Amino acid sequence: MVAAQNGAPAEIKYTQLLIDGKWVDAVSGKKFPTIDPRSEEVIVEVAEADAADVDIAVKAARKAFDEGPWPKMPARERGKIIWKLAELIEQNVDELARLETLDNGKPLSISRAVDVPHVVKHFQYFAGWADKIQGKTIQADGPFLAYTLHEPIGVVGAIIPWNFPLAMFAWKVAPALACGCTIVLKSAEQTPLTALYVGQLALEAGVPPGVLNILSGYGPTAGAALARHLDVDKVAFTGSTEVGQKIMTMAGETNLKRVTLELGGKSPFIVCEDADLDEAVELSHFALFFNQGQCCCAGSRTFVHESIYDQYVEKAVARAQRRKVGDPFEAASEQGPQVDGEQMTKILGYIAAGQKEGAKLATGGKRVGDKGFYIEPTIFTGVADDMSIAKEEIFGPVMCAFKFKTLEEVVERANRSCYGLAAGIFTKNLDTAHYLSRALRVGTVWINTFDNFDASIPFGGYKMSGIGREHGEYALENFTQVKAVVTALKNPAWV
Repeated sequence: MVAAQNGAPAEIKYTQLLIDGKWVDAVSGKKFPTIDPRSEEVIVEVAEADAADVDIAVKAARKAFDEGPWPKMPARERGKIIWKLAELIEQNVDELARLETLDNGKPLSISRAVDVPHVVKHFQYFAGWADKIQGKTIQADGPFLAYTLHEPIGVVGAIIPWNFPLAMFAWKVAPALACGCTIVLKSAEQTPLTALYVGQLALEAGVPPGVLNILSGYGPTAGAALARHLDVDKVAFTGSTEVGQKIMTMAGETNLKRVTLELGGKSPFIVCEDADLDEAVELSHFALFFNQGQCCCAGSRTFVHESIYDQYVEKAVARAQRRKVGDPFEAASEQGPQVDGEQMTKILGYIAAGQKEGAKLATGGKRVGDKGFYIEPTIFTGVADDMSIAKEEIFGPVMCAFKFKTLEEVVERANRSCYGLAAGIFTKNLDTAHYLSRALRVGTVWINTFDNFDASIPFGGYKMSGIGREHGEYALENFTQVKAVVTALKNPAWV
């Protein structure tokens, strides 16, 4: 089937479930539509997995782990296959970018220049780790040889969100494969198409049957079944804090499987009095409005020093009003539609709540057009810290601009949140940058930059923003377990 609108065709080749190396229909025969957020029209219908399909996929992953070659093959060979997958993704950059934009709504320029290259680099990075996962020898107290093994944890259930479908796929799958795990991945029901496409590329790269299984389906059915399954050894989830709490409960009710969570955020972006105002406006604009504001780490609480606050607001409003909102397949578009009607309605509800609670709407606040899920870039001023728009994750193009006086004050207010995913600091003063970096209770601090991700740099949250870290050597801890081996020595050479 081919979807073609506005001269932007995207060939849709895979709509079934990928289980044990084969494309299959759901046991129930059910399908569900994935919607084009530009037009609100159905792109295609995909197979709808539920508990029965999860069980079949987990059994395939368990067999592939217990009996198959993947965890037993030389680690360097695993690395070669993962690298081959990276090459195939890179060769299919245009098709994957178009599918990502068609399904998610982000500008094609971003899908092509940011999302797909990020995925390629992620798989390349973890391909290099495959033969470097090592234990240690330990100097025990006595005539013993003691060492540790870092072994793959087993079957991984990965549940990914819709805001960065390809990137989140890579964040979960690449390190799990490098460690020798097998995987059952459930994509977000809003954006299933690119995960299925990469699943086929994985088969072509040489990933054995059963090692990577991909299910499209809904959270309360397929996602819950995966989190509860007794043969799943670990769940890796990215999404809302509310759902993350449910997953922890479900995992604890069954086999105490290990859980890592990358959850919501309400990140502060702090503009200090010495900041270059034009640069600060542009960076804070990017920190909030990138990806239609649909970023867990979006700089949605913009704290600006009182001495430059009025100037900042004037410039920030002007920049937001210049932001081009339109069809994501058009080159001039900076901002596409929200992912679906539910998200659009939720965001508009927060905008209405902000006005009702007394915040001043400086710009935006309305839906754009009457077709598609577009929302104007929106900025609130006069926001009190206890308002809903100041405390809750909006996950849309809505900035709250706050005024602060002292560094101690902004630290206390920035930390007065149940979230702790990330923060941005814009200053020329090295002492200020280091003071704030240590004082802010978040997992990532960006200084004079924002949303800079690298496969080698750990990412994850404090407090209700999650458990565990993605990326780098830290990610390997999520997919391995440590075994101690102790051997008695009758005649140790060193005694």
